[in-house]
Parts: sequence; C-alpha cells; structure tokens
Amino acid sequence: MMNKSLLMIGLAVLLSACGEKTEKVAEAPAEAPKAAEQATAPAQQAAALAVDKAVLAEEAKAAVQALGSTLKGELEAAMKAGGPVEAMGICHTKAPEIAKAVSTEKGLQVSRVSLKNRNPDMGVANEWQTKVLNDFETKKAAGEDPATLVHAEVVGSEFRFMKAIPTAAVCLNCHGTDLSPAVTAKLSELYPNDKAVGYKEGDLRGAFVVVKNLVQ
Repeated sequence: MMNKSLLMIGLAVLLSACGEKTEKVAEAPAEAPKAAEQATAPAQQAAALAVDKAVLAEEAKAAVQALGSTLKGELEAAMKAGGPVEAMGICHTKAPEIAKAVSTEKGLQVSRVSLKNRNPDMGVANEWQTKVLNDFETKKAAGEDPATLVHAEVVGSEFRFMKAIPTAAVCLNCHGTDLSPAVTAKLSELYPNDKAVGYKEGDLRGAFVVVKNLVQ
C-alpha cells in the first residue's frame, strides 16, 4: 500500500510539473504580437513618410500660383499708380507679407530666392536651393524653356519644390541693364547691396521655393 501511495504521489507531482510547463508554453505566443509590433513600428513610420510626391507637387504649384498671381496684381496696380519706383515699394513691403499669408493658408513655407538676390534677408538661396538654381541654368543653356523648369524631391522628412522665375519684359524696369535714375536711386535706398540687376528678357531671375515638413 505504501509503495502504491508513493507511486500515486509521484505521478501527481509529475503531472503538476507537466501542467506548469504546458502553461508556460501556452503563454509564449502572447509575447509574439508585442515583438511583431516592435518590428513593424519602423515600417509604419517609413510608410507614413512614403507620401505621393506628385500630390505634394500639385499643392506646391497651387501655393506658387497663389503667391505669384497676388504679387503680380499688386505690382501691376503699383505700376499704373506710380511706375517702377512705386512697384519697388510694393516688392519691399508687400511681397514678404503675401508670402507669409500664403504660407499660413497653405500650411507650407513659400518664398522666392535667387543667385543674384535683392532681398538680403529672404532672397538668399541656401545650399540645396543653389544647386537647383544652377541646374536650372544648365537646362536653360541647353535650350529648355525656363517657364517649364521645376524641381521636386523628398529628403528625409522634408518635401522640397522649386519653380523657375523667368525674366519678363516688364521686370526689366527694375532688374534690367538700363535703369532710370529714379529707379537706381530707389534701389540704393531700399537695397544698398542689391545684386538683382543686369538681366535680359528670358533670363532665369530666380525661383519660387516651397518646403513642407512631413512629420507633424
């Protein structure tokens, strides 16, 4: 009887131990989803940044159109009211305000830059913008129409867009080679370090720039 009792106790202990192992094995799959979540997190983040560049480019073009058309309307009104000198005053005061308003409305950073800047605070191209402007110049020299030159790319978490600004005939009043004494005097007053002169019609005067941070 004692041997039988000992045998029964041994079996109970063995079954109990097997039960513990079974429970532990059963718990293991519960950890798998956590590991899977950790593994997919970078992929989800990458997917969030894998935006449609074409859609962003259309948004940027709309912002450029808004800035360009609004500024053009202001300049045309100023030209009629007081000629090139009046128009320069609009560029000096209104242009930054218009760019800021469009940027806020569109949720983008919209500006204008040039290799020969007039505004020393807002018109100076940075490294990547300078590279694009030089590329535009190369394409223009090869025969491409400056009005069609655009650049769009995603670098890290930033969308970058540029559209070339060709020099129109009316622009030569303030950006050309034969400026009136009144225009020259106003330029010296508003922009003593001005570089944006000497252009001919059709020259690449600069570019609109649109930047969007893709991570909010």
